[in-house]
Amino acid sequence: MKVFESESIRNICLIGHGAAGKTSLTSAMLFDSGAVNRLGRVEDGNTVTDWEDEEIERKISISCALAHCEWNKKKINILDTPGYRPFLAETQLALRAADAAVIVVDAVAGVEVQTEKVWEFCDEYNLPRMIVVNKCDRDNASKDRTLASLEESFGRGAVPVQIPLGMEKDFAGVISLLTEKACRYEKDGSGKFKEEDVPAEYTDELSQAREKLIEMAAEGSDALMEKFFADGTLSHEDFIEGLKTGMMQGSIYPVFFASSTVNIGIAQVLNAVTDLCPSAAAVAKATGIDPKTNEAVERTISSAEPYAAYVFKTVADPFAGRISLVKLYSGIMRSDSTYNNQTKGKNEKFGPLQVPQGKTMIPVGEVHAGDFFAVTKLKETTTGDSFCDPSSPIVFSSVEIPEPSITFAIEPKSRGDEDKISNALARITEEDAAIKYNRDPQTKQLLLSGNGQLHVEITVAKLSKRYGVEVILKTPKVPYRETIRGKADVQGRHKKQTGGHGQFGDCRIKMEPLPRGGQFEFANEIFGGAIPRNFIPAVEKGITDSAARGFLAGYPVVDFKVTLYDGSFHPVDSSEMAFKIAGSLAFKKAMEQANPVLLEPIMNVEIYAPQEYAGALTGDLTSRRGRLQGMDMKRDIQIIKAQVPMAEMVSYSPVLTSVTGGRGSFHMEFSHYDEVPAHIGEKIVEEARKERTEEEE
Repeated sequence: MKVFESESIRNICLIGHGAAGKTSLTSAMLFDSGAVNRLGRVEDGNTVTDWEDEEIERKISISCALAHCEWNKKKINILDTPGYRPFLAETQLALRAADAAVIVVDAVAGVEVQTEKVWEFCDEYNLPRMIVVNKCDRDNASKDRTLASLEESFGRGAVPVQIPLGMEKDFAGVISLLTEKACRYEKDGSGKFKEEDVPAEYTDELSQAREKLIEMAAEGSDALMEKFFADGTLSHEDFIEGLKTGMMQGSIYPVFFASSTVNIGIAQVLNAVTDLCPSAAAVAKATGIDPKTNEAVERTISSAEPYAAYVFKTVADPFAGRISLVKLYSGIMRSDSTYNNQTKGKNEKFGPLQVPQGKTMIPVGEVHAGDFFAVTKLKETTTGDSFCDPSSPIVFSSVEIPEPSITFAIEPKSRGDEDKISNALARITEEDAAIKYNRDPQTKQLLLSGNGQLHVEITVAKLSKRYGVEVILKTPKVPYRETIRGKADVQGRHKKQTGGHGQFGDCRIKMEPLPRGGQFEFANEIFGGAIPRNFIPAVEKGITDSAARGFLAGYPVVDFKVTLYDGSFHPVDSSEMAFKIAGSLAFKKAMEQANPVLLEPIMNVEIYAPQEYAGALTGDLTSRRGRLQGMDMKRDIQIIKAQVPMAEMVSYSPVLTSVTGGRGSFHMEFSHYDEVPAHIGEKIVEEARKERTEEEE
């Protein structure tokens, strides 16, 4: 495998709404550059970057994949990413490692929901970007409509550098505003084209569009503006330089036209990547933290610097084991060497370095600054870790993955799979940071959380196909609790006489409520030895065990205080067990008197959606017993803050998607427990009693 220097490397990330054609564009780029010998098709399941079983079966990308090709003596690393909302965490991981973004837009649909979302990611990482209007051969494809939606969403900087030769079934190639030449393609999918003069019917459009583009290119610097005013135009070299400057400044987003499935316009996209996108050496310095001083440090993207690398993605391969995908920011790293994982504070022994081409791994002896590579079977390393020379320490910031939006309880179909589930889920969460799992200590259910039902279903499919673990998805139980609102003063007496020693325990307790969050307090006010000291912990144990089993509906009782103030014992028949039972009996009597109620978890919820949906969303939250806490605006996104019972949020994710057409998202975290309204509490208690009856039967 050829080794490339930083100046000859381009690191691009293909992003956009789902089904815009990112994977097909990747396939066409790989084919036209000679990296592969056939034009892969998503429909046929033979693309380089969609290689997982679930991707092939569902015909969508669910994780980011890395491929590469060589064009104009430059190496282009391509990160192909998912475009559907449940999998956008993968897109964030890829953009963190990219140097430029290629936004792929459907020529029929124009700018869609997730196009706007991934654009925000680009803003966050300050990435230069270009736009490819794909599927120009489809019915109802429109240049003017798509350009209007781009300008409306992203401003006048989204400016075409090409004119398509026809649209829909007549799409035959592109006219370059840079070279003023037409590239007419063969219709056989070969990617071959002929350069020719611009057809007469396009000359006026070319002249107007080129003049507008030159003006925008000149705005990038004072020197170019002076040349433009002096000469009325720019030379070809200055024109290109102005476009590159505008891209780096974020004021120009060149727009190209293509159809990846019929392989038209791809060569010009590849030219733009090598000519306009920054080289790995030309991007801003990599920034991180010195772990010793906690101060910001910078690292120049150069092979002459000490080595520093960042693990941006982990793949859990059932055969090869853990595969770490790494971006090398500085220095040189070689196969079969030991490197320092600064994040974990451990040295890792690297085996062969490899360059991924989808799932295929190509060995490489060494990698230079700015390039990507993969290494297998690292013991300690996970996504987000930094490697660096200990004498020049730097730790790069990792991506903050949003909290999952939906949770299911999972159960194994067969008892023999119970032990396998946790091991399999641990492997899956290594590669998919947006998946979370834990066992709820109260309900004892194993909970699986993800960014939407599709995300969780695909995880379940992975459990089955990769690890042979079959599970059932269920709606999770809400972890209700019970408490008291009144006081009680009761006696718990356990007396049982049998042949030989009997059982005798007698205690008197007072019960009273504690403030919310007070959990449980036990006070011993026994005087004069009414109960021997060694039996008092048994009374407390009887109370706490009963509290854990609940009184109304089987949920733990919290926020109460018990004072043990009197009792009696028998010198022969009393025992720890007898006083434990007496404590349990006293607890149950006290609960009958102390006005018990159910508590439910209340969540802090933040909802993000375009402003036009604010009214519908706030109305829906109110119907879910939500209490609005405030509203903010960020750009054109409305942020709604509310406190809502968890029981009302279990099914919220699909509702939000339906109301906002997929343009809304939400985040929630636990706030506190509060009383359940009486009419709802009665239903919960009745359901719990029915469940207990069914279990006993």
